Amino acid sequence: MAAPVVTGRTRPTKVKKQANVQKRKRDDVDVEKLEQAVNDLDLKDGTYKDFTDLPLSDPTKQGLKSSHFAVMTDIQAKAIPLALKGHDILGAAKTGSGKTLSFIIPVLENLYRLQHVGADAGLGALIISPTRELAIQIFDVLCKLGRHGHMFAAGLVIGGKSLEAEKQALTRMNILVGTPGRILQHLSQTVSFNVDDLKMLVLDEADRILDMGFQRDVDAIIDYLPKERQTMLFSATQSRKVSDLARLSLQDPEYVSVHAEDKSATPTSLTQNYLICPLEEKLDTLWSFIQASKKSKILCFFSSAKLVRFVYESFRHMQPGIPLLHIHGRQKQGARLDTTAKFSAAKASCLFATDVAARGLDFPAVDFVIQVDCPEDVDTYIHRVGRTARYNREGRGVIFLAPSEEEGMLQRLEAKKVPVEVINVRQKKKQSIKSQLVHMCFKDPALKYLAQKAFITYTKSVYLQKDKDIFKLKEYDFEAFAASLGLPGAPKIRFLKEDGEKQKKQASRQTLEVSESSEEEESGEKEQKVRTKVDRMFGRQNQDIFADHYKNLVTHEENNGVSESADVLFNSKSIAPADDEDDFMAVKRRIPADGKAQDIDEIDNEPQTGGRVVNLQGMSQPLIIDSNRREKLLKSKKKVATLKDKGHKLVFDDDGNAHEMYELEDEDDFKAKGLPEAQRQKFIEEAKEIVREADVLDKATAKMKKKEKLMKRKDRERNLAAEAEAARDEEDDDDDDDDRENGGFGFGAVNEDLLANFRADAQFSDEEEDGEDDDDDHNEAAKVKKEKKWFQSDSEGEEEGRGSKKRKKAKRSKRDVVEPQTLEDMESLAAGLLD
Repeated sequence: MAAPVVTGRTRPTKVKKQANVQKRKRDDVDVEKLEQAVNDLDLKDGTYKDFTDLPLSDPTKQGLKSSHFAVMTDIQAKAIPLALKGHDILGAAKTGSGKTLSFIIPVLENLYRLQHVGADAGLGALIISPTRELAIQIFDVLCKLGRHGHMFAAGLVIGGKSLEAEKQALTRMNILVGTPGRILQHLSQTVSFNVDDLKMLVLDEADRILDMGFQRDVDAIIDYLPKERQTMLFSATQSRKVSDLARLSLQDPEYVSVHAEDKSATPTSLTQNYLICPLEEKLDTLWSFIQASKKSKILCFFSSAKLVRFVYESFRHMQPGIPLLHIHGRQKQGARLDTTAKFSAAKASCLFATDVAARGLDFPAVDFVIQVDCPEDVDTYIHRVGRTARYNREGRGVIFLAPSEEEGMLQRLEAKKVPVEVINVRQKKKQSIKSQLVHMCFKDPALKYLAQKAFITYTKSVYLQKDKDIFKLKEYDFEAFAASLGLPGAPKIRFLKEDGEKQKKQASRQTLEVSESSEEEESGEKEQKVRTKVDRMFGRQNQDIFADHYKNLVTHEENNGVSESADVLFNSKSIAPADDEDDFMAVKRRIPADGKAQDIDEIDNEPQTGGRVVNLQGMSQPLIIDSNRREKLLKSKKKVATLKDKGHKLVFDDDGNAHEMYELEDEDDFKAKGLPEAQRQKFIEEAKEIVREADVLDKATAKMKKKEKLMKRKDRERNLAAEAEAARDEEDDDDDDDDRENGGFGFGAVNEDLLANFRADAQFSDEEEDGEDDDDDHNEAAKVKKEKKWFQSDSEGEEEGRGSKKRKKAKRSKRDVVEPQTLEDMESLAAGLLD
């Protein structure tokens, strides 16, 4: 006996930890052998019944064995070999036929042969389902099959969970299961989520995913995915539209339908019945059915979440003796998961649900599926009843149809090969719960509010249905339905009243009058025609209780079947004779809208065409006053303005000519001018010529302005010189007068004359320099202020400005001429000027 090996470990090594030591790529996998076995599959003559007949890997075989899957169903036997070879598949089979394994096994096997394992391999397969519950169910099946040796990283992304936790885990995923909304959110927001190396795309319940509800999300997801991939679509009611297949970029897809030739589109073990039940008796019938099936597992479908909540709350208060559950799309994710888990584990229970539970969910051993509200189409009906009679088990489906829904729904079911039989309710076992609902709604305001919302949502769901041959809104008794919910009256719903009002508003007044007159002719009754409130007031009965003057207002004679009682007040035709002095409000003179007074006799002589004709200014057609309402139009300027012809908006061009705002040229006139390119070149040449002429004119104008400016400058200089000359002449005259007074011309006089001439010359030169300085200052002011340097501050700029002003002032002070007093001063000044 060999001695035990001492390893130095104090605890025994666990087997699981040793298994985790393996790398991402396993060396013991014979991929080439599996590839050869897959290539040898015979798709035409091959008959495969068991999973052992297929070339599957050992981990997949162990997973199937542990889950007790041995014999393949029809859809699995046809779809799995095609999927293993990489074909695109459109799979259609009845509900409960094992479509989930038909795509999970190929996903595991194809990625296994490619060794698409590890975080660096990226995402290899993407499985999309329409609902969260179905995505969870698919992920559970994937985990059961893959936990026995496969090393893929699989993830579940659905709404209602932490987005950040999913973002961190997405980089390691090889297989991903999720709903369209959350997958698209990660594709657009998660930077590290890479799908460039995707190998397989699977759409479960494909017809639901491709319809209007998910169309935009799926199209956006497809844009992110590579086109070179394997795509598989599975559903009980498969879509074969060319547009849908083109959106998914399918490449020669194989259509696998195992039940297309069957006489029924539903399982043979499913018993289907329908029950004629008026709208107000649905809850009574449902309650009676639950009381008679307390030991069964029942699934009831309704059309709206509010109706599900109301039925659940009201039935729960009445304690039917069976566990009640409810599920709808407005619940939180945790509550929905708890509800599905409880209903799956229960032996006897009743679940109220919307269509959120209609597709794909596998509830074991469901006895009855009751469709309390009629489904929108036959596909929804098939998916609803598919929750029972799964995997060759027995089940029963019952649908409640209102009398107006029977004919249309039976025609749709017959066209889709869905056999249903009519059944009746035993009246002895039927119980009425109307009084109990009324009592509960009276005591609990919250339940009453819930009943009102349930009524509104159900009515709206019927109103929005597309198939009007089944859902005939006018044939439902909504007042009785509201009473069956325990409400004292039906809540006001806008769209129920809008249908009749819209027809009346859209119909013209003449159409309504013709229809009313035709109805009177058909009925043979001659009744007074009521058109306005005033007519209705005069048409009242028991008028003898009023005063005598009220009787004089009413004319009981009829002219051609039309009463003239309303025209007594406002129309001159109906005025009583003038010799009757007791008339009330007798009209003697009328002033129409045009301001010209007319006597009553003149108005009576006017030709009458069903009313009084009034010609208004601005109206091409005359206005016919045939009722009191139209008579009142003349008193409102705003209403009269709406009847007048609409004017045309005019705009004025540069020359002051008025024309309409938009002037369109006829097509024939446009073609007659030549080709568009030739017209374009012609327009460009004309525009160039206009610009050239304008340029010449602008240059001539600028030259004239420059010339005028130069002439003004010369005139100003001449005036200055003339003024200086005149000043010198005046000084010379003064000096001559002084010399004459002194008695002659001496040296001093000569000096004074020279000094005056010198002073005038110096003054004239100073004026020129000052003018130049002024011009410089003016030019500097006209220029934009120079920006400060980056190293200068505000104070430095101000100091610099002040310094420049001081320098200018000093310069001017230097140029100031000091008047010489003696000959020596004049000589020194002359020497300075010469230097």
